Amino acid sequence: MLKITNLSKTYGKGDKGVRALDCVSLEVRAGEIFGFIGHNGAGKTTAIKSLTGVIPFDEGTVELDGISILKEPVAYKSQIAYIPDSPDLYESMTGIGFINFICDVFGVGEKEREERIKKYADAFELTKDLAARISSYSHGMKQKLAIISALCHAPKLLVLDEPFIGLDPKASHTLKTLMREVCDGGGAIFFSTHILEVAEKLCDRVAIIKSGRILKMGAMDEVIGDASLEELFLSLTAGEEERGERREES
Repeated sequence: MLKITNLSKTYGKGDKGVRALDCVSLEVRAGEIFGFIGHNGAGKTTAIKSLTGVIPFDEGTVELDGISILKEPVAYKSQIAYIPDSPDLYESMTGIGFINFICDVFGVGEKEREERIKKYADAFELTKDLAARISSYSHGMKQKLAIISALCHAPKLLVLDEPFIGLDPKASHTLKTLMREVCDGGGAIFFSTHILEVAEKLCDRVAIIKSGRILKMGAMDEVIGDASLEELFLSLTAGEEERGERREES
């Protein structure tokens, strides 16, 4: 499915350059939920934006089923969906107008479109609000709309950056169920989260990143052993949160 090899990214030049990603390599297999864990400033969002084509990277390769994001960017991006932690939507559009716009971009047929919109909008209890303008939506409603739009074109790979932020408990449960459904259908999920209890229960495999490098990666039960994910994470990343905050302020 997704194969990332020696992915590197530096912000700035010379002595002032910051190595945000340093030869990151990982694979996300079909049918699995892969958790990407790290403090603020550890490199999570840079990696996510690199593998989705939002920003360019300096070195390495990113492929989805053998399709390179560098050599065949349109073919690559047609197979993925990316939902950032704070999705920027076209607020002058209605909810249904935005979903249809995304479906048009990805060439979703009328029958599949209608079935998927009903399924996912009903699941997130947003159906009655689809006729309203997005500018009237709360943050949680916008998050739901972004998720619905992503699911409606049935991506092979769903990339989520802090997907549970802004969602109420019921919507969070719905998202977890749908994430597993995507994987059971042969797709894959790559997501970051600070909610380590959720990651431990939900993920099949996990990678912990610190200062742009993968510290530990593998099947969840093998990685954590007799500890919890929270205990392992804190022991591996001691002192990293403070350094990450300083990098963000600079």
